[in-house]
Amino acid sequence: MAKRTVYAFDFDGTLTLRDSFFALIRHAKGLPALCAGLARLALPLAGAVLHLTDRGLVKERLFAHFFGGMDAANFDRCCERFAKENGGILRPGAMEAVRDACARGTASIVSASAENWVCPFFAGLAVEVIATRLETAGGRLTGRFLGANCTGAEKVRRLLERFPDRDSYTLTAYGDSEGDRELLAFADEAHFRPFRG
Repeated sequence: MAKRTVYAFDFDGTLTLRDSFFALIRHAKGLPALCAGLARLALPLAGAVLHLTDRGLVKERLFAHFFGGMDAANFDRCCERFAKENGGILRPGAMEAVRDACARGTASIVSASAENWVCPFFAGLAVEVIATRLETAGGRLTGRFLGANCTGAEKVRRLLERFPDRDSYTLTAYGDSEGDRELLAFADEAHFRPFRG
């Protein structure tokens, strides 16, 4: 009996033309606020770029700066509008590949971006979204992540949490960065920087 295939797609940079987190901030807060926030957090951001600071912690700090304390339902509505108005962020051919994966096996998006703004891009498709989760308290965003940032080895851990019987399926993975290295190495078939032709 042939094994089923699980397709695991990274989101930012693989399926998208640019980073969705910064695009979301610009959409929600405007360009001046984005620039001011980046200037305020320039030192930790530089540390993350130079691998001197944990990138997940810097990302969490950035998220808290822009969205900490926001009503969670309002944030979700903002994410839905963001996806609806920014479909052009997706790479040509990327959505076709995801739809093809849905038809041929089980399609999953494994992303360091939060599931809140990743999910709306795949509304209506039978896609599993495995992404960073956001903590809420009293109906508001705390600014912290719920669990680890879904990157690196965490992508493999979360994928196995969702699809635990590894011997029962073939894994085809798509990624574009250092944060996808472990996922690509774990796959039976790996594609690095696809959909760029």
